Amino acid sequence: MATAAARLRAAGVPDPARDARLLLAHAASVDAARVTLIAPEEIAPEIAERFEQLVALRAVRVPVSQLVGSRAFYGRDFRISREVLDPRPETETLVDLALAAPFDRVLDLGTGSGCILVTLLAERMQATGVGADLSETACLQASANAVLHGVAERAAIIQSDWFDAVEGRFDLIVSNPPYLAATEMADVAPELRDHEPQMALTDGLDGLSVYRIIAETAQSYLTAEGRVMVEIGWQQGAAVCDIFSRAGWASVELAHDLDARPRVVCAAQPA
Repeated sequence: MATAAARLRAAGVPDPARDARLLLAHAASVDAARVTLIAPEEIAPEIAERFEQLVALRAVRVPVSQLVGSRAFYGRDFRISREVLDPRPETETLVDLALAAPFDRVLDLGTGSGCILVTLLAERMQATGVGADLSETACLQASANAVLHGVAERAAIIQSDWFDAVEGRFDLIVSNPPYLAATEMADVAPELRDHEPQMALTDGLDGLSVYRIIAETAQSYLTAEGRVMVEIGWQQGAAVCDIFSRAGWASVELAHDLDARPRVVCAAQPA
């Protein structure tokens, strides 16, 4: 583990000791909390080989979640692959805000792994929802996570270019859209730039195009008292609030994450 951590540190991995521990636990098929318990034991050759392969991949900045196949989000483990965006802790702010008021039917645009939709349905046992994504592979991943967490009967996963294949009305529309501008992509971490789906990271333009689509279209898919909540980049608060305000939304508000950074824009259906 010490050798692996040093190798990862030299490769620029942000938390090399933690990652070395997680990868060894995965290679040995034990819980990460038990790694210290097996430390005095001789490691079987096949485990050592698997560990070496995992460390080599992490050294070229393949995300840990892709190597172990899962990521914890809102207290649940979600199956992850390189075809979907890796769920991140800041997105839990969106979930917290969504759960702060009642809803019966929710739409998750750009659902990816399904972490937002599945979490909301798991936390609200009476609710039903739709997860929409342009990627067929992402739809399969979201469906698998819905089954994993016991909400598949209440979750419809559809392949759709934003609202194109969506039908009906919803009490709540949520989205973590691609919000990086094309000019920002060169500066993001290698884990994102090289190993996560580009269509989930950037719109290839100014990073705001999807917010314009949602602001201009979502009112037709909401109930009379419906809400929309979108995750944003921490420097986009004013711009996204302006987009929704200009589109005629009511009660446009900016919420912050646990690091006190602007993270979610919330808006209500106009009266």
